[in-house]
Amino acid sequence: MIADHPEGRPALLPALAAMTWLQALVALALFAPGAVAPTANLDVPRLSMFSTAVFAVGVLTSLWTGGLINRIGSLRMASLCAVAVAASMAFAALGSGPALLVAGFCLGLAFGPETPASTALLGKLVTNERRALVFSVRQTGNQIGAVCGSLALPAIAIWLAPQWSYAAVGACAIGGIVVFEWLRPQYAGLTQAPRQLGMRARLALATSDRRIAALAAASMPFSGMQLALNTYFVTLGVRELGISHLEAGVALACAQAGGLFGRLGWGFLAMRIGAARLILVSLGLGMTLCAATFGFFGDDLGKAGQYALAAAFGLTASGWNGVFLAEVARLAPQDRIGETTGAVLTASYAGLLVTPVLISAVESFAGLAGAFVGLAILAFCGTVVLIRGDER
Repeated sequence: MIADHPEGRPALLPALAAMTWLQALVALALFAPGAVAPTANLDVPRLSMFSTAVFAVGVLTSLWTGGLINRIGSLRMASLCAVAVAASMAFAALGSGPALLVAGFCLGLAFGPETPASTALLGKLVTNERRALVFSVRQTGNQIGAVCGSLALPAIAIWLAPQWSYAAVGACAIGGIVVFEWLRPQYAGLTQAPRQLGMRARLALATSDRRIAALAAASMPFSGMQLALNTYFVTLGVRELGISHLEAGVALACAQAGGLFGRLGWGFLAMRIGAARLILVSLGLGMTLCAATFGFFGDDLGKAGQYALAAAFGLTASGWNGVFLAEVARLAPQDRIGETTGAVLTASYAGLLVTPVLISAVESFAGLAGAFVGLAILAFCGTVVLIRGDER
């Protein structure tokens, strides 16, 4: 059971719930501009500018996160991340391009540290046998935030104003601060985050094992695909699939619900059959097929078909993270799990950083549908790398 924890350690469940909430907050803020884009008149270049700012700052902050977590603890870091989320939403509510850029910078201060902070704490509380399942449960925070945002934020933007959507996210962040600070004394002194590594050391660590290097390489297009689904799908639906803003939000919620079930289901399956690599390969092929189908035939599917395909898209493109992190932890040297995770996540962040630029460039001459086809090709290439990287 997930509630189990090593003897002498604090309970796992409250820490898992808190770190899941943290990821939900960051996800909710990250997806907010894309969810309200049609009503707020946000075009693809401005959405890409926001996303690029988030991930650029996220990569930079990840370079010094480990040392700071060791000094202040994972839950105090969670509180600081929540403060950054609230500040980001305050700037986003202003609505201008420069304000959205600053909002992206602020959110990057939360995006970079939240995964290492969670890994550092949960890694000390979970047994090896339950690692894949616990990490997958924690990763469902991404889908919890995205489902709530996909359903609630477009409706709030339409019925009230986009500013109220951002205010709702900010209120959730303030509630998170209260919870994190309440739990913090129970886990004081437990966190042991990875030591600070420079970019060259991270590259060396990520490429020290062929299987880990393949995971890092595949995570770049996989992360990019997940970003595209979360950030641009509502705009794709309204602009090129012929559905309304609310209907596009429902379709995205179907995708995020698929991702929620996927993260739990894939983690449980990986724990049962011990074949995480095979599952990751299957998910790579699945997201490739879904993205290509939306790109080529999305407007011919009908609403029911679009909702069903969106759920399958989320099941694959948003369901891979927990199994991925658990596989990295399994392959890493046992005294350097946190450092190896941070090194591999740097590759994932690179994919997140490049994808908005790529989508903006392709969208300018082939539309968003063409951009999704391009991402499908990259995801297929990443899957091939993952297969070849496991060859002996």
